[in-house]
Amino acid sequence: MTGNGSARRINRGRGHSYTLDGKPVAGVTTIIGKSLPKQALVGWAAREVAEFVAGRREILTQLTDEELIDLCKGAPFRERDKAANRGTEVHRLAEQLARGLDVDVPEELVGHVDSYVAFLDKFEPSEALLERPVFNRQYRYAGTLDLLCRIAEFGRCLLDIKTNRSGPFGENALQLAAYGMAEAYVDENGDEQPMPEIDFYGVVWVRADGFDLYPYQVTERERKQFLFCAQTAWWVDQRMEVVRGDALWQRQEVRV
Repeated sequence: MTGNGSARRINRGRGHSYTLDGKPVAGVTTIIGKSLPKQALVGWAAREVAEFVAGRREILTQLTDEELIDLCKGAPFRERDKAANRGTEVHRLAEQLARGLDVDVPEELVGHVDSYVAFLDKFEPSEALLERPVFNRQYRYAGTLDLLCRIAEFGRCLLDIKTNRSGPFGENALQLAAYGMAEAYVDENGDEQPMPEIDFYGVVWVRADGFDLYPYQVTERERKQFLFCAQTAWWVDQRMEVVRGDALWQRQEVRV
């Protein structure tokens, strides 16, 4: 659990939730996921299944149809979870290394961690806040930012760290907009602190072979779009399954 006051992030195994003033609030990524079409995911999911099958064709022939279907259906989600866990671990390990601590880096993450450290060496971020929960009382949402820091070249920066294979997407602007609109973040002591003004928004794409820093346009348009997404997500949760009444008239099958 993060936060000992009225704004909390509650960790639940591999997931988490948020409460604000004792009541649950939606998370930023959940809001965007429920409200924004993810057209790129269709091709990504198909590719993940195809690669999963191609790499295991000899083993898969030994499975029943039901076992094969279950395994193939889960392939994209297993890769998604792996990428999410990789991002969290890379961020944690690289920051420890940047602080001069001795850490054991798993072999499969060495390239990513080296690339993240290269980013830190290149831009020398200071006053860094890492993995901090943020909250907005006016619009009742929460989230967890990756990195809020100061970089001499850009000023106060709000950065999202991505370690996926495809790189950042345009919709990441809405995530950054939501974090930037937060009224407060929870510090390491669990206390709420006012969210500072942001000068630069960006995404750092960390790979085993290097990193890229992408600047993002986060304007009033992106902030309003996120709020539209929040309204849509609320409708999906609260109204979509209750707006349809029972049939007033049903056509009966006519038999001759």
